[in-house]
Amino acid sequence: MNDSTEHTAPLPNARLAMPAALLATGLLAGTFLYGWANVTPTFDAVPIDVHLAFRTELMRMNSIVMQSLMLAAFLTCGWCALALRGPARAATAGGAVLAVATFLVTRFGNVPINQEMKVWAAGALAVDYQDRLAAWDLFNDIRVTTALCAFALVILAADLVRRTARTSTPVPTTR
Repeated sequence: MNDSTEHTAPLPNARLAMPAALLATGLLAGTFLYGWANVTPTFDAVPIDVHLAFRTELMRMNSIVMQSLMLAAFLTCGWCALALRGPARAATAGGAVLAVATFLVTRFGNVPINQEMKVWAAGALAVDYQDRLAAWDLFNDIRVTTALCAFALVILAADLVRRTARTSTPVPTTR
């Protein structure tokens, strides 16, 4: 190995960390993207009582799953950042930061409005509920974007690792 590849070559456990990070960030991004593209628009197509009843049940079902996916994305990106070197390390560290950002937007943006929706579903619809739903949508747009960007950074890191491996692998010579 030459001097420049020693600083960029991944450590041996990167062979496990990279697929784990791709899977975790891909599942997180895909789940959020599916909800953004298919579930959220459906809420506008039904009466508000149906909307709130469905969303309340969805919150109950999603809380453990989504928190687990966000944690898995953070941990696997962090693992990759420790296992990689050079630009690939920076990309996966960025993915970890974006996974945390996704969690923070969810926890401090969407979840408080979700709690309000539970009250509305019980019959006390707020006067400004449409504004609150619009705020929820904005927070949702942000977290979908952060999750997709985390996934994109891990894809970039995987490509960087692949290119580094290709250029640092000795090519046998024939005589």
